[in-house]
Amino acid sequence: MIAEKNMVVSFHYTLSDADGVEMESSREKEPMSYLHGASNIIPGLEQAMEGRAVGDSFSVTVDPENAYGIRNDNNVQRVPLKRLKGIGKILPGQILNLQTQQGPVQVTVLKVGRFNVDVDGNHPLAGKQLTFDVEITGIREATEDESKHGHAHGPGGHQHD
Repeated sequence: MIAEKNMVVSFHYTLSDADGVEMESSREKEPMSYLHGASNIIPGLEQAMEGRAVGDSFSVTVDPENAYGIRNDNNVQRVPLKRLKGIGKILPGQILNLQTQQGPVQVTVLKVGRFNVDVDGNHPLAGKQLTFDVEITGIREATEDESKHGHAHGPGGHQHD
């Protein structure tokens, strides 16, 4: 079996930045699983998985456009503190979920002032070139539910209650 549309692919990865600094790894945990062709992982990594088989190990460097996008300075905003009532103490580096007219948005707190909070709505990895060292550990056909829901279920994938 190979990684192609409607296959559930399981893999271990180590993520490094452009300087080779390791940022994240799945190797001490369960492998990650995703439904190939359903845009569940960043486009550059999914493209690199296409046609691969169990046991394949490879490295791929993904530019920001095919990862988490280019940083958008318009996503950095000042929010009145009174709009964030009920959150508790707010600290720089904290991740908050803000309700916007476009729905919920995850932001990173940059700076906390007396009356305002500066937040960044960009993904923390936006604008970064990323290198993934990957080992494919499993490939199977998606179940009917997985195909219908558009994502993998079970260990390493999405859990339903």
